[in-house]
Amino acid sequence: MLPGAFSPLVAKMAERLGFRAIYLSGGALSAGSGFPDIGLLTLSEFVAEVQRITAVCPLPLLCDADTGFGEALNVERTVRLIEAAGAAGIHLEDQTLPKRCGHLSGKSLIHPEEMAAKIRAAVASKRDPDFAIIARTDARGVNGFDDAVSRAKLYIEAGADAIFPEALETVEEFRDFAHAVPVPLLANMTEFGKSPLLSAGELGDLGYRMILYPLTAFRSAMKAAEDTLIALKEQGHQRDRIAGMLTRAELYDRLDYTDYESRDRAYFGGSDSN
Repeated sequence: MLPGAFSPLVAKMAERLGFRAIYLSGGALSAGSGFPDIGLLTLSEFVAEVQRITAVCPLPLLCDADTGFGEALNVERTVRLIEAAGAAGIHLEDQTLPKRCGHLSGKSLIHPEEMAAKIRAAVASKRDPDFAIIARTDARGVNGFDDAVSRAKLYIEAGADAIFPEALETVEEFRDFAHAVPVPLLANMTEFGKSPLLSAGELGDLGYRMILYPLTAFRSAMKAAEDTLIALKEQGHQRDRIAGMLTRAELYDRLDYTDYESRDRAYFGGSDSN
């Protein structure tokens, strides 16, 4: 289970709660920056966010790399920069620009051989052999299930470590895809999309080894933020929202505030130096 970490603090929370890996969603990064998820953000913005998250959280971070920010030669640079920033892997998608959310209509795809070239470039560019290159195909929502299977097999031949079939629409499609493409698979359990919201156990039984929850925490947090702002504007105070907030003590605990204080005193020869 890879929850979307839309800020470094959320990444720290996921670590504390026992998650084994986290995810940087391009959709969440775009929305949090005030833009729709149509490929407007740049590689530099993704790299900067990877650096912010990995600076405070040691969990493996899978990074959404959209379409690779260009063609095969651009993908080389994308992999090198995101890997150097501390991510454990990326996924690349086979959409054209301007890209769309995988669960919306209006998408178009690049030629499968062009995507295979991007995968080969990504594999050739990584320095750590364990850096994961995951190929996402959006073919199910454009050309149908069979094309998604065909593309997935080509992408594996090109060197992808795993396949991300976006926007499968039924339990049967998840099952049939796993039977047709018996490699490590990633499922996307985004809300309000085309896919049924299956449990981690159900997906594991179907053959999926990685499960994304890209905007689950983000959507919850943004709804809470908007409700709080509405209440503040209408009531002129925040007193009725206090019960739903992290307390100061809880926030400091999540930030390991006392550890920072202890180290600071130790550097000046304080009582915590031992």
